[in-house]
Amino acid sequence: MKSRILLSAALSIVGLGLMAQLKIGYTNADYILSLMPEAKQIESDLTAYETQIQNQLKAKYEEFQAKAADYQQNAATMIDAVRADKETELQNMQQEIQSFEAQAQQSLSNKRNQLVSPAYEKIGTAIEQVAKENGYTHILSAGSAGVSVLLYAREEDNISNLVLQKLGIDPPADTGN
Repeated sequence: MKSRILLSAALSIVGLGLMAQLKIGYTNADYILSLMPEAKQIESDLTAYETQIQNQLKAKYEEFQAKAADYQQNAATMIDAVRADKETELQNMQQEIQSFEAQAQQSLSNKRNQLVSPAYEKIGTAIEQVAKENGYTHILSAGSAGVSVLLYAREEDNISNLVLQKLGIDPPADTGN
């Protein structure tokens, strides 16, 4: 019985010692990205890429609509074989447009990832440096869409401004991050 009490007390002391060594901070990488100079260029590049895709899609729609209008005007005078060919062509064009839309969404997502990856790597490096320089043992993600792992934290444990400074960016005066 005494050995259990001693073991329990020893584990409690060790546990308290480990807890005393923990220093946990948090930050929001999306917030930091939004304040980086690269953010405007990334947004501009994404907008240009999206516009390019939208223009291609619009051209496909217009071509389809023109052929559909031509078919509707002339279907009554077409022989059956020609009418069937035109209907097949219109169906194929419609499928191509749907396929293009799906590919465009994937392509836009890939382009976004390609553009933001270097910035997030830079943020990750700065977070690691700030954590080491300030004795943090863990840094949690807060407020990023779909990836927040922080339910509660003290504001003084927020390292976002330290990371911004590490990146050479002056933090805004009144931040909630």
